[in-house]
Amino acid sequence: MIKISATPKDDAMCGWYHTAPVRQAKPGHAGDKQTRWTVLGAGFTGLAAARQLALHYPSDEIVLIDAQEVGFGTSGRNAGFAIDLPHDIGADDYIGDIGIAKSTLKLNRTGQNILHSLVQQHGIDCHMRPSGKYQAAVEDRGIAVLDAYRRGLDKLGEPYEIISGQDLPDHIGTTFYRQALFTPGTMLLQPSALVKGLADSLPANVKLYENTVITEVEYGDKVVLKHAHGRIVTDKLILANNAFGARFGFLKHTVLPMYLYASLSRPLTEAEQAQLGGKSFWGVIPADPYGSTVRRTHDNRILMRNSFSFNPDQQSKPDCLQRFAHNHRQSFERRFPMLPDVEFDYTWSGSLALTQNHKGFFGQLAPNVYGALFCNGLGVTRGTVTGTLLADLIAGQRDELIDFLLSDSGPSTLPPQPFLSIGVNATLWWGQRKAGIES
Repeated sequence: MIKISATPKDDAMCGWYHTAPVRQAKPGHAGDKQTRWTVLGAGFTGLAAARQLALHYPSDEIVLIDAQEVGFGTSGRNAGFAIDLPHDIGADDYIGDIGIAKSTLKLNRTGQNILHSLVQQHGIDCHMRPSGKYQAAVEDRGIAVLDAYRRGLDKLGEPYEIISGQDLPDHIGTTFYRQALFTPGTMLLQPSALVKGLADSLPANVKLYENTVITEVEYGDKVVLKHAHGRIVTDKLILANNAFGARFGFLKHTVLPMYLYASLSRPLTEAEQAQLGGKSFWGVIPADPYGSTVRRTHDNRILMRNSFSFNPDQQSKPDCLQRFAHNHRQSFERRFPMLPDVEFDYTWSGSLALTQNHKGFFGQLAPNVYGALFCNGLGVTRGTVTGTLLADLIAGQRDELIDFLLSDSGPSTLPPQPFLSIGVNATLWWGQRKAGIES
């Protein structure tokens, strides 16, 4: 028996969750249940895996469990970028091996296509738009990053546009940035609204239990999942709970539970919208990895996302919320001095499951146990496609993308504590300090 030492418990003020359409959460599980299939985690990965398993096995009930309400956890807390392009931060041109890059591109676009098809089919109100993204820089080293990535995109044969600082206000309003690299393939969306819509459009043979916190697990001929109000005995278990998957006895000492912080403003008035100018819907990611992600949303709010913390216990930190909300205010004021009276309505944290070598896990973990884990910050597309393909693999299917995922070496082992925390916290401190005005 394995006792689960940490369970999801996110902070309350996620702006995406509170501004998404309201849905009625499904009741939690109670009593004893026996089932053939159980998927743990109802984010992008788990929803995709449960949906695809249900299509492969229409006569079986697929049990899907989440520790919180759907749309409240990690999948509803990202910045809402469904990115297609590969971005290998270990390569000089951010593309690296061209064969791996092309397979990664195909993988990401498959995830995009799955989501776009479901949004259209079920009329999910998540403001998904093929808006592209701006990767923007202020300082010389940020410009150098854009130049390197441009060379990589040339090698990959993907389109882009270089936009000078003097022309950027026509796109995003602000004069803050010196240059941006625009790539057209990203879809922008409201992540919590998308996750809620995906949950409410699951096939009829998927049984969703929300607010069901698994506290113990036993492995054997069958897998037994225990919680405060009962237990679920399942033939097959699919772990789709990202960083928390490492708490279930597998892939120990491989994942870095990082938390990234965001604030969402109140809606801009018509006068403020005119003062800002630019397009009505856009997203900016930073050239510096410790810089700010910024969005103007469908309801004319401004999202600011920056500041990291390393939380080995995988619990949110209220003191970080207060401190980093101040960072968001400073970042906002640097970019939008024309909007001096715009306050934030919401500030929250969201978990990132990062690995040292930026590789996730896909495949079989043990007899009767499978996993698609550790999305390394690309959960919208990567979680969707790996969840779908894992269900295909379990059903006996193989294709080039499944083979590509199975050929990956997987996440590397991390240094032991306390060296890990010392090293990660020092890296975060230096990276955020070095980012300067890019943050």
